[in-house]
Amino acid sequence: MTRAPAALTALGAGCAVAGAVALVRRLYVVVTVQGESMTPTLADGDRVVVRRTRLAAVRSGQLVVSGPPAGERWDRLPLPAWLVKRAVAVPGDRVPKDAGPALRALAEEHVPDGRLVLLGDNPRRSLDSRQCGYFTSRQLLGVVVRRLPCAAAGDGRSPSSPGHDVRAVPGRTNPPWRT
Repeated sequence: MTRAPAALTALGAGCAVAGAVALVRRLYVVVTVQGESMTPTLADGDRVVVRRTRLAAVRSGQLVVSGPPAGERWDRLPLPAWLVKRAVAVPGDRVPKDAGPALRALAEEHVPDGRLVLLGDNPRRSLDSRQCGYFTSRQLLGVVVRRLPCAAAGDGRSPSSPGHDVRAVPGRTNPPWRT
């Protein structure tokens, strides 16, 4: 084999690997949990693998990652880029009106198309549908497919000691869902 065909073979293999990595990154993303809204299921600093998906593939009971609520009321708050929550109602399911004030105020009996109800497992520390009603399909990033093993000490994750939050802004009190 001459040098030219060997180099082309190596180049082709490298391109195939790069293409596979790009495809995986397009389908999956790693998200770090911020706060205590999903305890005891997930803890602050846990990392999860998320499969990007459309709302039609989400089922009640699955953990999902969504963008934060938007609008005048929420835009003034220091919200994380992504929220990890449990999908409790998807289009066609009954609205769990007993779950919170924003859900009681909804006129519909069933979740409409393009919407879902998301709740944190720790209600006292969760910003979710209890306060802001429906989340939209446009806010949905995907479904959690697995939790990654804990990283080694000194990896830069925030310490889990109470009251310590590396995301805190000096002089500003963190909302209860960002502890």
